[in-house]
Amino acid sequence: MKRVLTAGVALSAVLGLAACGAAGSGADQLTVVMWGGQDQKTHVKEAIQPWGDEAGVTIKQDSPSDYAKFRAQVESGKVSWDVVEVEPNFAHTACDKGWAEKIDTSIVDTTDLNPEEVTDCAIPVLEYAFTIGYNTETFKDAHPTSWAEFFDTEKFPGKRGFWKYATGAIFEAALLADGVKADELYPLDIDRAFAKLDTIKDDIVFYETGEQQQQLVASGEAPLVQAWNGRIYSAAKEGQPVANEWNEHLLSYDQLVIPKGAKNADNAQKWMKWYVEHPEAQAGYSNATAYGPITEAALEHVEPEVLAELPTSPENAPKRAAIIDYAWWADNYDEVSERLNEWAAQ
Repeated sequence: MKRVLTAGVALSAVLGLAACGAAGSGADQLTVVMWGGQDQKTHVKEAIQPWGDEAGVTIKQDSPSDYAKFRAQVESGKVSWDVVEVEPNFAHTACDKGWAEKIDTSIVDTTDLNPEEVTDCAIPVLEYAFTIGYNTETFKDAHPTSWAEFFDTEKFPGKRGFWKYATGAIFEAALLADGVKADELYPLDIDRAFAKLDTIKDDIVFYETGEQQQQLVASGEAPLVQAWNGRIYSAAKEGQPVANEWNEHLLSYDQLVIPKGAKNADNAQKWMKWYVEHPEAQAGYSNATAYGPITEAALEHVEPEVLAELPTSPENAPKRAAIIDYAWWADNYDEVSERLNEWAAQ
């Protein structure tokens, strides 16, 4: 759902950034870092500022999440961020490297959270899905309902849009299309995935942003895309001829981490506690974005038309193929990412 800077970026190149961004000092402040744009504005409005008003804490913001800057702040001891939205593969790395504070479960009750989305240093902040997004005008009568059909360019002609990003589920989709069982995806057979991708390489169009994804499928330039469910939902809501196919969707999620040495780590823990315990705040964000809340209780507060477009809804959840294994990706991201970039350039 965003462009990422990996943890492997040379520290020396970014130490000068460590003191930049919104400063967060004093017990009455919390500096929140997310991916920016309307998504961050919505999350702050629905689920962070209400806590700040209630607790008497000033909410400060910075964006976007930047992994090299995160590391630089921690290793220089000049931490200006307090809680940061990250992808789970980075959360795993940050915890293993000692760059993140441990979640105090005596404060933050993780009982009602998906255990696959909780680690020693992170809790989920939202859930989303990689779906088959399709143009409803191009495919009026029938559209792909599986990744095998998504890869079938004879039965369903047209370009295919993929996110040019290793952990964007391109490899999981390719393996499912090649007959790998959903519960046997990991460890990923990357050689086999590339071989399957080779079969449709001439029909692949890569996108790097959500806007590009929406334009590709809505215009019909790539009438099939591996989509972020919320982007397809928002485009359809605006009258674009697009829809999500939920069969064999792949569940993903973002997490919250506290940088080691954060000045307001206590406030970060207190806000996390509040967020987990306030399903209506989670639902407020979901109602605006069609990205899922982190507790089942929040689903009761989601509007019916939005609930139908959430990966965790009672209707869609059983159609899930798998949850992305970010522990595996934490160990393999750099190598696979380099190979993907080389393959795409050939």
